[in-house]
Amino acid sequence: MEIKVLGPLTAHEHGVSIVPSAAKPRQILALLALQADHVVTVPTLMEEIWGADVPRSAATTLQTYILQLRRKIAAALDGDPTRDAKDVLITQHGGYLLQVQPGQIDVQEFEQLAASGRAAYDARDYRAASELLGSALALWQGPALVDVRAGSVLELEVLRMDEDRMATLERRIDADLRLGRHNEVVPELRVLAARHPMHENFCAQLMLATHRSGGAWRALEAYQRLRGTLVHELGLEPSPKLQRLHHAVLSGDPALDLKPSAVN
Repeated sequence: MEIKVLGPLTAHEHGVSIVPSAAKPRQILALLALQADHVVTVPTLMEEIWGADVPRSAATTLQTYILQLRRKIAAALDGDPTRDAKDVLITQHGGYLLQVQPGQIDVQEFEQLAASGRAAYDARDYRAASELLGSALALWQGPALVDVRAGSVLELEVLRMDEDRMATLERRIDADLRLGRHNEVVPELRVLAARHPMHENFCAQLMLATHRSGGAWRALEAYQRLRGTLVHELGLEPSPKLQRLHHAVLSGDPALDLKPSAVN
């Protein structure tokens, strides 16, 4: 079974989609996919579907949704003598488990590539880090589970995935900066800084990239834009780290220049 959650939810078995059209069964499939090969308890599924207002008929209704999913899986497995729908969507004590072969869920592939990229970065192999982290980010086809109505459980899962994506993107840009790819990342960073006007790390990366590209005034402009947003929205000044970077750009600190040893 191939499952994608980094964008619209898709799930195929033997090339046949098993994604239901109804909202609640889609939620269940999405949650089971994110916890593939682990039991998702009945209370967790109920919390996702109904929140705090669990109806008396919840247990029966949940079983109906599971049956609908199994019917979709059974139709996709038609003609496969080795597996039954109950071998894929398994009833366990207290919950259900979706059995998926390794490497068949895009979020798992993303996490593996991101981890390898972080390891390469920590080992100062910035070229490998950029490639691995870039490959991880390329798996995203839009916001995670963009077409699934999320309850309280899925909301947290989506938040976690989005934060992982942002951290991976920051690390990939850091690797590119260490490789001297300043001109290449400036357009991307301008878009990111505009989309996330209070994100200090993107601002710092944009300042560094524009400064090293010969545009110190643009680096100062980026700082003033972020500072204005922070002061207006939150009544806060930029962090001491960002203020130090601002001062370094103002003073033309040679420490901001890329060290030749960083390019490898």
